[in-house]
Amino acid sequence: MNNNLQSDSIAHAVDVLNKEDVIAYPTEAVFGVGCDPDSELAVSRLLTLKQRPVEKGLILIAASFDQLKPYIDDSMLTSAQRETIFAAWPGPVTFVFPALPTTPRWLTGRFDSLAVRVTDHPLVIETLPSFW
Repeated sequence: MNNNLQSDSIAHAVDVLNKEDVIAYPTEAVFGVGCDPDSELAVSRLLTLKQRPVEKGLILIAASFDQLKPYIDDSMLTSAQRETIFAAWPGPVTFVFPALPTTPRWLTGRFDSLAVRVTDHPLVIETLPSFW
């Protein structure tokens, strides 16, 4: 892939995210749509685009497990659960974690949990740290 084109695309995606808008991006299987998870306006735009009610909650995609820590409570996981999770990550597997009490309802919907994934898609990995 042309590195200048890739860098320009990533810079543009980060700019769009910083403007609280929605981007389309590749994942391991299909294209996804995403936004700044900390912006209620951005998430509202995403939900409108997807025609998805806020009550259903969303999947949060990250480039690393550390990016998920402000949203999830992993303190109750057993060592076997941790082993299963980290054997599958990074990759196309989504797990549901208890959400921290501070996690916005526009992410969790009606649940006290949050679906999360650590991706292994190179473009997403490069974009997310530039944004978060």
